[in-house]
Amino acid sequence: QVELVESGGGLVQAGGSLRLSCAASGRTDSTSVMGWFRQGPGKEREFVAAMLWTNGYGYYADSVKGRFTISRDSAKNTVYLQMNSLKPEDSAIYYCAAGRVYTGIILPKRPVDYDYWGQGTQVTVSS
Repeated sequence: QVELVESGGGLVQAGGSLRLSCAASGRTDSTSVMGWFRQGPGKEREFVAAMLWTNGYGYYADSVKGRFTISRDSAKNTVYLQMNSLKPEDSAIYYCAAGRVYTGIILPKRPVDYDYWGQGTQVTVSS
């Protein structure tokens, strides 16, 4: 089992920045990918960013590319999401997720591709 604990959410003005953290514990050696999803009111959960754990390769949704950066601290089993130039459309509950299996063919971007989930942290961007 892998447990994920998120932190860093809050209220910020449009154009501001936040950094989310996700600390993993438990059987982290089974994890091949860690990422972030978000879900706004009345919307489906959508992919934001993820990182292949073995080599640190990061990839992003088009909507956040150039504004968000995913990074990691391997020694702490922690991933971060640096969010800059925030927009009101970014307001959502952000969830950290970890997946056990990476095929090496396609990059996991669907919720069903992930096995473990944090409880979410609220990000609110005011205009």
